[in-house]
Amino acid sequence: MSRNLPVLVVQEASRPHGTDTELLDFEAELAVQLSDFGADFEQPRLVVYPELHLCGATGTPEQRREQLEAAAEPIDGPRDQHLSRIARNLGIWLLPGTVCERGEDGHLYNTAPVYSPEGERVAAYRKCFPWRPYEPYQPGDRFEVFEVPGIGRVGLAICYDIWFPETVRQLAWLGAEVIINQVATTTCDRAQEQILVQANAIFNQVYMVSANSAAPAGEGQSLIVDPEGRIRARMLGATSGILTDVLNLEEVERVRTFGTAGLNRMWSQFRVDDPVLELPMYEGRINPRKWREKR
Repeated sequence: MSRNLPVLVVQEASRPHGTDTELLDFEAELAVQLSDFGADFEQPRLVVYPELHLCGATGTPEQRREQLEAAAEPIDGPRDQHLSRIARNLGIWLLPGTVCERGEDGHLYNTAPVYSPEGERVAAYRKCFPWRPYEPYQPGDRFEVFEVPGIGRVGLAICYDIWFPETVRQLAWLGAEVIINQVATTTCDRAQEQILVQANAIFNQVYMVSANSAAPAGEGQSLIVDPEGRIRARMLGATSGILTDVLNLEEVERVRTFGTAGLNRMWSQFRVDDPVLELPMYEGRINPRKWREKR
């Protein structure tokens, strides 16, 4: 059985936190996009929106903080129920963009929820590396993957997370073959970020899907990269638009078996009798007997 994952990446400007009516508008627009680009696949599409797509904030740091405070909800609040219904109504895997979560501790978190075609929230990843000092969020404390049954495992990374190589390495070790990187980059370092997307794909032999906001909320240039670092699809500018692709996850297995460019097999690097490699920076180690990715 093939392991094909159809994806639809929406590069759009973020929306301000809004009412039930605005979420209905979001659903209606998404339904049109799906009808334009095909929603009748046997395998439901994975639809990806940029970081904070439904919780846009503008202005001074104080104004942004005020808007985010107003947008914050518990992860299982009213917004969650609406998004669950949208995923179920449209029969898709929905990554609606990260949302501003009010944690049980009272802090703000930048959180990426994921909804199955049945409307179940299957993941809610809190950004581990907020872009400081600009972002007011509390960091998350764990990496997260979710399963697309019969297809494979998907990992979540939010914007600045991919500047830390530990993020995608841990997600790949947890068995992720696709990493979704939801982004709201407004700054001139989007050029470097695109290189990091490719580098993370090469380091870890995974697909990378990077969805950035369109202008004026972001610099756009969304892209999809294969497990050998080749760009499969990209938006060249910051205007609104959509990328579509079908990711064959068997390619990840091929690359890891035979190597990047038929040469480099990082996940097969260690032998069981190799010495343990100490990592004093992390107060940890690489144990050759535990190096391979989880299945």
